[in-house]
Amino acid sequence: MYDLDGEKAPDYKFEEDIYVDELLEYISNTYDTHYSKNNFQATEFIIDGGHGEGFCIGNILKYAQRYGKKGSRQDARKDLMKVLHYAIIQLYVHDLENSSQDDRS
Repeated sequence: MYDLDGEKAPDYKFEEDIYVDELLEYISNTYDTHYSKNNFQATEFIIDGGHGEGFCIGNILKYAQRYGKKGSRQDARKDLMKVLHYAIIQLYVHDLENSSQDDRS
């Protein structure tokens, strides 16, 4: 397997490449659901209003604490996907709020 630069990809011990692909598919599907109406997501308005960090961290905590306590095993797995999705959105918010530093590491 090769990465985006054409280099040989590492031998992932925990199948990270498979999970990252699954996460990207999950995120893409959220753009086709009721969370995205008229090409806008409510999250955009929350971020634009300056409340992105609290919203994202709050949702990460909510779904992490709910993991395994509600519904089926598949529901628990979906909660983990939500944790990861909100973490990615928080990375965006972090970089947006710290863009003057131009330090994304």
